[in-house]
Amino acid sequence: MPAEVEFTEVAAEPKVESVAYAHRSVELGHLYMEDLQRGPDFLRAHFRDIAPWYHAARQSCVDSLGGRTARVSTCFLVDDYFTRLSPPDVVIAQLLDAAAQAGLRIDYLARESGCARAGEVPLAELVAGRLVAEPPLNTNGSRPPPDASGWLTNGERSPSDATVEAMGALRSWAPPRQTAANRHSIFVDIELWDDDGGTRTWSCPFLAAVWQLLRLGLLRHEGRTVAAPVPWPADWPTDWDRLPPVIRLAPDAASFYAYRTVSILPRRFLAVEDAVCTILGQVAVDPVADRQAVDRSAAEGTELPAELVDRIEYVLTGSTAAWR
Repeated sequence: MPAEVEFTEVAAEPKVESVAYAHRSVELGHLYMEDLQRGPDFLRAHFRDIAPWYHAARQSCVDSLGGRTARVSTCFLVDDYFTRLSPPDVVIAQLLDAAAQAGLRIDYLARESGCARAGEVPLAELVAGRLVAEPPLNTNGSRPPPDASGWLTNGERSPSDATVEAMGALRSWAPPRQTAANRHSIFVDIELWDDDGGTRTWSCPFLAAVWQLLRLGLLRHEGRTVAAPVPWPADWPTDWDRLPPVIRLAPDAASFYAYRTVSILPRRFLAVEDAVCTILGQVAVDPVADRQAVDRSAAEGTELPAELVDRIEYVLTGSTAAWR
C-alpha cells in the first residue's frame, strides 16, 4: 500500500511533502466526556444510528467515480482537550467494539488536543497565522485583526453605541451585515480563543476547523506534513498524552487524508460547523499543498472545488442516540 507521505519539489519553490489521498474521509462521530460516560449502550446506539448514513456516504462516493475503486477511510475524534477522558485503554476498546457491532470500522482515531498542538508543532497557531480576514467596507481598520483579537466575523458588525463619527456626531445604530449576503444577512461573530492568565484556550469551532484542514491534507509546517497517523499496537496506555495526535487503527485502511470530507454529527454541532465553514472561508492554506491535492485529484479524473468549504460535507442527524 502507498506511503502516507512523500516529498515533491516544485520548480523555484521549496520542497513540500505531499500525501496520499483517499477519495473520502468519513467522520463517524465526535464525542465528549459526558457522552462516553453514558457507557457502552450509548455508544452502540450511536453507531447503530449513523451506520445507514455512512453507507449512503460511501455509496455516493462510489457512484461519483463511475466504476473506479473508491478509497474511503473513516475517523473518529475524541475530546481530550476541554475535558479529561476515561483512560484510553477503556474508551478505545468500547469504541471499537460498539462500532464493530454496527458493522462499522474506525480506521483512524484522533485526539482533539492534537488539533491544538501536535508534538512540537503548534497547529492551531499555524492556522491562526493564516487567517486573511479583511476589514469590511465602511470601517477604518481600527479593530484588531482576528489573530490579535481572537474574534472572526463574516461581515460588518453593528457600530458600538460609543462610536463617534467625524465632527463629534454620534453614529446611529445600524444592524450587522453579512458579506455577500443573499438579500438578508446571516451574521456570525466567532470566538477563536480566550486567554486566562496568559494561557490561550482554543475554541471548539477553531479546533474543528483545524481538524478539517488535517483531514484534507492541507497543513504543513516548514514543508512537512503534520500529525501524520501513527500505527499503534493494541496495548493501550492509561494516559491520553502518551498517544500520538492521530492513531492508525486499521493497517489496510485508505489514507487518512482525503480530497473531500464527510462528517456525520448530531444536530447539536450545527452552530459549531457553521462557524467552521466561516473560518475555513478566511484561511489561506499553503498554495503548494493545495495545488498538490487539486492536481492529484485531476489526474484521477475528478475536479476539486477551489473553495475549501465546498470540499466538506455534513450529515446532521436528528433522532440520534445522543438525544435520547
